[in-house]
Amino acid sequence: MTTEQKIEQFIIRNSKNGYFTKVSTIPYKFEISEDTTWNIVGGLLSSGTLESFHDEVTGEMKLCETGKIYSIMDLEKKRKRAKFHTTKNNKPILKKKKIQKNI
Repeated sequence: MTTEQKIEQFIIRNSKNGYFTKVSTIPYKFEISEDTTWNIVGGLLSSGTLESFHDEVTGEMKLCETGKIYSIMDLEKKRKRAKFHTTKNNKPILKKKKIQKNI
């Protein structure tokens, strides 16, 4: 299997599991140069196999299987809300200490 096919399968597998793949993670995961990564990603995007978008917050280019952008965005929002609610509910309650006056 070629590196391009491995990368394509990795991105599609992430999409099926409800996650985007950041382009910046591909060189580390597959131990290839950034130039090679961009050449491969460009080829996959032009073939129509994958879609991309830029995250408004981080500026990262994210990839997914064609037709899955909005469903994965929706899953990300749900995960963030769930994470926010669990961390909000798990915070310890600070009790006010009673100050005793020594008279």
